[in-house]
Amino acid sequence: MTDAVRERYARFAEDEAPGRSDLYAEWARGVASDPVVQAVLARIPAIHRQPPLVFAVTRMLGAPLVGYDGWRRFVIDNADDVVAESSARRVQTNEPLRLAALLPVLSEIDGPIALLEVGASGGLCLYPDRYSYRFVDDARTVRAALDPEDGPSPVVLTSTVRGELPPLRMPEIVWRAGIDLDPLDARDARDRAWLRGLVWPGETGREERITAALDIVAEDPPLMVGGDAVDGIGALAASAPADATLVITTPGVLVHIPRSRREQLIDGIRRLPARWITIDAPALHDGWNPPVDAQNWRGSVVALDGCVRAAADPLGRWWEWRAAGGTTDA
Repeated sequence: MTDAVRERYARFAEDEAPGRSDLYAEWARGVASDPVVQAVLARIPAIHRQPPLVFAVTRMLGAPLVGYDGWRRFVIDNADDVVAESSARRVQTNEPLRLAALLPVLSEIDGPIALLEVGASGGLCLYPDRYSYRFVDDARTVRAALDPEDGPSPVVLTSTVRGELPPLRMPEIVWRAGIDLDPLDARDARDRAWLRGLVWPGETGREERITAALDIVAEDPPLMVGGDAVDGIGALAASAPADATLVITTPGVLVHIPRSRREQLIDGIRRLPARWITIDAPALHDGWNPPVDAQNWRGSVVALDGCVRAAADPLGRWWEWRAAGGTTDA
């Protein structure tokens, strides 16, 4: 079992961390050559011992952002807690910047909107009306700026737009709810630490953005329901106000659902009286209209009711409008 740990962490150090987090690369290289730490991590179920999850758990528990030797001492001294927390947690990346890629699609839908997110984590992507947006070109020149009605937000989502800039407007959200296997509470110190810990060291600005978004959510928490969306989305959707347009979003969550359950969820959403906005890898499912050539498509696909609207970075750092006069290849 320690061989599997060694191989997984060596692969992470070689292929996944470089260019994104030098510290995580160092930690992973250390694990890959350290039988003692490998033995600790081997006690964690295989589906819960991926490096970003284990590293985030150690940070939530108090591990300092120091070199491998210091991190190793923390893991050994707190081995039981690291194993227990890692076994109970799952990666719940909650990146509000994804909303920058979803806003042009939300702009197509007349309000008022009842917003329901599948895989909502801490609910940070349920507040598109509470954040500021700055859409820039590759030279970082601002092409469009939008702010909430009450003025600029402490959360500013900056995203690069390539090509056409479609009409944009702030959505009118009157109800917001999320469903998640393990919903997080923006008011809970441990849950807040967990979401901050999921940010890799070296990702400049992300932790500050997530912390500011958590403060907004904590002031006005959404309705959060724990459970499997395949089984629970119908009841939650039925609780939305009847005089609002129900919009269901699945930003980045479908990849974490086994294919058969994923297809059940998509079919269930399509049967509801709702609009559906998603951002997914092009090969993740066959629900695109028109069909997408996954081999030649750059980035993820943003779609409204399955209709292709844009190509985008999966975390919203850039997007390119494809709905008007665009094609489905890169």
